[in-house]
Amino acid sequence: MPARTKKAAPPRQHHSKTEARTLKRKRNQEDLSKLNASVDELDPKAFSSKNFADLPLSQATSDGLRDSHFETLTDVQARAIPLALKGSDILGAAKTGSGKTLAFLVPVLEKLFRAQWTELDGLGALIISPTRELAVQIFEVLRKIGRHHTFSAGLVIGGKSLKEEAERLIRMNILVCTPGRMLQHLDQTAGFNGDNLQILVLDEADRIMDMGFQAAVDALVEHLPTSRQTLLFSATQSKRVSDLARLSLKEPEYVSVHEAATSATPSNLQQHYIVTPLPEKLDTLYSFLRANLKSKMIVFFSSGKQVRFAYESFRHLQPGISLLHLHGRQKQLARLEITSRFSSSKHACLFATDVVARGVDFPAVDWVVQLDCPEDADTYIHRVGRTARYERNGRAVLFLDPSEEEGMIKRLEQKKVPIQKLNVREQKKKSIKDQLQNMCWKQHDVKYLAQKAFISYTRSIHLQKDKEVFKFNKLDLEGFAKSLGLAGAPQIKFHKGEDVKRIKNASRAAAAISSGSDSEDEEGTKATKKKSKDEVRTKAQKMLERTNQDVLSKHYRNLVDDGADDGEDQDFFNAKRVLRDDDFDEAAGDGPKAQPKTVSLGSSGQELVIDSKRREKLLKSKKQLLRFKDRGQKLVFDDDGNARPIYELKDEEEFRDEGPAEALRQQFVDAEAGRVRDADVEDKALAREKRKEKRAKRKAREREELGLAPTSGGAAADVQLGGADDYDPEEGLALLRSLPLPGEESGGEDEGDSGPPKKKVKKWFQNDSDVEDTDGAPARKKAKKGGKVIEMAEEPETLEDLEALATGLLDG
Repeated sequence: MPARTKKAAPPRQHHSKTEARTLKRKRNQEDLSKLNASVDELDPKAFSSKNFADLPLSQATSDGLRDSHFETLTDVQARAIPLALKGSDILGAAKTGSGKTLAFLVPVLEKLFRAQWTELDGLGALIISPTRELAVQIFEVLRKIGRHHTFSAGLVIGGKSLKEEAERLIRMNILVCTPGRMLQHLDQTAGFNGDNLQILVLDEADRIMDMGFQAAVDALVEHLPTSRQTLLFSATQSKRVSDLARLSLKEPEYVSVHEAATSATPSNLQQHYIVTPLPEKLDTLYSFLRANLKSKMIVFFSSGKQVRFAYESFRHLQPGISLLHLHGRQKQLARLEITSRFSSSKHACLFATDVVARGVDFPAVDWVVQLDCPEDADTYIHRVGRTARYERNGRAVLFLDPSEEEGMIKRLEQKKVPIQKLNVREQKKKSIKDQLQNMCWKQHDVKYLAQKAFISYTRSIHLQKDKEVFKFNKLDLEGFAKSLGLAGAPQIKFHKGEDVKRIKNASRAAAAISSGSDSEDEEGTKATKKKSKDEVRTKAQKMLERTNQDVLSKHYRNLVDDGADDGEDQDFFNAKRVLRDDDFDEAAGDGPKAQPKTVSLGSSGQELVIDSKRREKLLKSKKQLLRFKDRGQKLVFDDDGNARPIYELKDEEEFRDEGPAEALRQQFVDAEAGRVRDADVEDKALAREKRKEKRAKRKAREREELGLAPTSGGAAADVQLGGADDYDPEEGLALLRSLPLPGEESGGEDEGDSGPPKKKVKKWFQNDSDVEDTDGAPARKKAKKGGKVIEMAEEPETLEDLEALATGLLDG
């Protein structure tokens, strides 16, 4: 046999895994060194390529861009990304829809990748957005292009549990957030800080840096280190030195790819404006919707209350297009759902405030309608930027009051916004004033929304800073109120010196406190009212105490009787009617006074004064008269049939005459205890009788089944083996009587009987198995072999019979 060759042992598995990990680590370090060298060699000013592949990016970022179908660089991306890769601070300004999101997301991923950032290093990048919708959109893009990286990213926008967010926040490397929520976590979440932050991004920076978020941003920046990279992007960038100093920018690079352009808006956007009086705006909007049913459009309002009223009223009018509404007071889940529905719709109309005016990308929007004039030209540019995105075509129309035309067009020309005037065809316009008035008359909630919409619009116009555009005194407020369906303009109180953005961005709690503050009368003095529990208030007074007290018109306020003596007009048209003696004077003037009519309301002798026609009509309704009658008293009847009240209370003196309270209590307790004992004895005796009767019936039933005669009295004798007072010794032998006796013959039927055989009657000692069948054959089983059976003709009755039975058993 040939000698067996010994095979070499395979190398250990863990050695191969260790070597593979070592080689992979070396390759990663080599790739990282090459990447850093490429970035160092990059010249941002000389870079002129239009492809992402030509940028010095990591393989994970390049794969994410390719898988997300991002291949070509836009102008702002080609200029901003090389500068950001070199570590420079950037002020980026570009038109809406030009790709600013990727211009800062790619540098964020590359910054952390080159720093070899891990979960243990904490927060590395912070991206701040002014609105929740824009933050959600940025986070979705980050997930797409960063899918091949190992970083952890989170979305912090509020609307969810603060505790749940805090549990995951500590492990995040990249956070997309809104200023207020992020500041809350930095202040309250234990173990979370931004001391190691590498890069800070502010999207829509001009909006974040203005008065609405100034306090939150200043407090947030205090938590962040100064040795960070900062990127600011917006369509209308701020260059104020104070803003740049607040963010600690170090020699920022200003990137404005469209600064030399002839227009600040996309060239493929058609922009028009319509001059329509304020009372005709809703009519024009409804006619516009009816003429563009096969379009996808966004209608911007200046406040959320106007959005709610327009949505509810137009939803009842059914213009023929799907309607949606979005504003800042909605819950977060509802806002996300509405955003998703509008994005996926082909033909729809979205009523919205400025929460979606910046950065939010809705696909294929055909029209942007600005029903209310924007507060400045920058807001106009951001609003119209929701259409004509990524070189698509789009159209925008602006509604202007005649008093707003000159000033607003001048502001737009200064911002290089080309806009043309359109004339509305009067024959195409349809009026909806009558329908809105009918709706407000029948539906109180729609009327309430109309009042709120009127007040929010007029207050926003009053608080605008640009008085050359917004001329409050030239607005037809009465006509505007009627166009909303109201009978007249509600009474409004304006607060001077307030900033419009600060009020719009105020929290609900602050708004509730301000609305509930002491009001001032026409002379400027504060009139405070203290409610009393015993005070009787009319319906109009209760209405004014509700939360919608600021929307009630002067007509309702005249219904309230304040109790002040301001003159002869104080008693005019009050809700509480006051009767005076001269109301019943005769027509002659000097004749005797006529007393009002009185009506008796029942046997109690109560009378009702009939002093008006309303009281006369009251007599015809029994249901209404019950309010003036005494309430009935519930009665119970005793054993003798006498009626008495269900609750009888004694007088205090009568109670004291009966004796001390403690003695009465003990007497009552003793009497109740005796009554309970007597009832217990009766219950026990009754239970014993029932048990005896039950046993007697059971014995009688057993005797009937055995074919025996019943005992005297028609019932079988009870058998008790112990524990009873009426125990009979003879009954103790009942067990022995069940034994069979010798000589007993089985009784059968007579031979001479005719007819079918009858079933044999069971003997006293037989069980069910011993009964014969219907054909006469014996059904009893034979006794076991070697056993003895003693048959007896009848049951032993006496003691001698039982002794004889026992003797026979013993002999056997």
